[in-house]
Amino acid sequence: MTDTTHTQPIPPDGTARQHSPEVRFAADALRGLRQDLFHDAFAYRPLPPTEPGGRFTRRGSERMREYGARAPHAVVVTLAGLAVFVALVTTYTGGLFGLVCGLLAGAPVLLTLVRPAGAFWVSLAANTVALVLVGGVSGESPFPPGGFVGHLAVLTVVAVRTRPRTAAWMWLLTAAYGVLADGLFGRNDFGYGSDLGPLLFCAAVALLAVSVRQTLRQARREVSVHQTVTAHERSRRTLLEERTTIARELHDVVAHHMSVVAIQAEAAPYRVENPPPELEQAFATIRENAVAALTELRRVLGVVRAQDYAAPDAPQPTLAELDGLLANVRDAGLDVTKLVTGAVRELPQGVELSAYRIVQEALSNTLRHAPGADAKVEIGYVLGGLGLRVVNTAPPAPSLVKPSPGAGHGITGMRERVTMLNGEMTAAPTAEGGYEVTVFLPVPAAPNEGDEGAA
Repeated sequence: MTDTTHTQPIPPDGTARQHSPEVRFAADALRGLRQDLFHDAFAYRPLPPTEPGGRFTRRGSERMREYGARAPHAVVVTLAGLAVFVALVTTYTGGLFGLVCGLLAGAPVLLTLVRPAGAFWVSLAANTVALVLVGGVSGESPFPPGGFVGHLAVLTVVAVRTRPRTAAWMWLLTAAYGVLADGLFGRNDFGYGSDLGPLLFCAAVALLAVSVRQTLRQARREVSVHQTVTAHERSRRTLLEERTTIARELHDVVAHHMSVVAIQAEAAPYRVENPPPELEQAFATIRENAVAALTELRRVLGVVRAQDYAAPDAPQPTLAELDGLLANVRDAGLDVTKLVTGAVRELPQGVELSAYRIVQEALSNTLRHAPGADAKVEIGYVLGGLGLRVVNTAPPAPSLVKPSPGAGHGITGMRERVTMLNGEMTAAPTAEGGYEVTVFLPVPAAPNEGDEGAA
């Protein structure tokens, strides 16, 4: 057993050099950082109102629903006010100095309403200024109390408005900033420890909760989209099946009658002794038009399968109307006989319709492909279903049979009907030169019939 290693040649310029998975992962991560927090960081992205039907816009009057649509904005403003309040009450000097510290804590939170990524950087910058002003007095490092609340609010709001990847990058950058600021501005000699650990812990909990919520919402959204697509495909498949059925019905009905017209037009001049040339020409024209119509019908049958078509509201034929079909075929010149065996009973509508259409198509094929032949239709009512057999003899003059153009939808339609009913079908030439179609359509026995048989 040998191992073969295939190596790809490296171009001289080195443009196609392969990197390790770790390098590619780091490059993708840095690309995500640049896209999330650096590229157009201060772009104008206003916070949209709550969608109709949400938690705050579901009930109440129209004015209450209008106010409820602005609930996220009210929450952000409340968080900004909380950051300002904490900064004011924890600034020991008070006055204008405390007001400046409050604005530094609350302004980045308000900025998340319109520029979320930029608010993160503004929060770090504002916290640095506040740290210089307050840290020298109170000793908090690296986040004064107002900056602690404000930056935590900024992280949470920005994470809600962006994606989980952005939340992870903000947490890492906050940790790096905290370590750097704690080393530069720390005042541990006053007895105060670093508040970086509590901030990172609280931020991790908040960002994790937001990320899980966003992931679940995205999953529900994808499931909803998948269900919508599935429902659309199911509806489309059902529509195509109905169109296929309509096309099959159209072929069975129109092709049969047009075949009868063509055969009658061809045979009519021979039933009159010495017909005038005008009459022969008229019947020839009728047959040519009928054959052309059949050809065109088969050509556009595929279009009918794919285009909208309204199904007729007329009642569907059953085996009780088979005698009328046979009479029509006899008028076209086909000598056909019928044999019924078994106890005649009413069958399900689908079985009745399919059996009628199969006999109709088989006799139409006999008219087209074996003119002058005799046909026999056998119908057998058995315990487990319905048996059909349509067989025709060989045409008396096979050399005179004109080829009938077609796409073979007749046999295909019969097989589709039989398959739909879980039946069996064979269609093949006979040893005598004719053609035979044999079909069995299963019919489940009714429960009361089984009870009567047991009794």
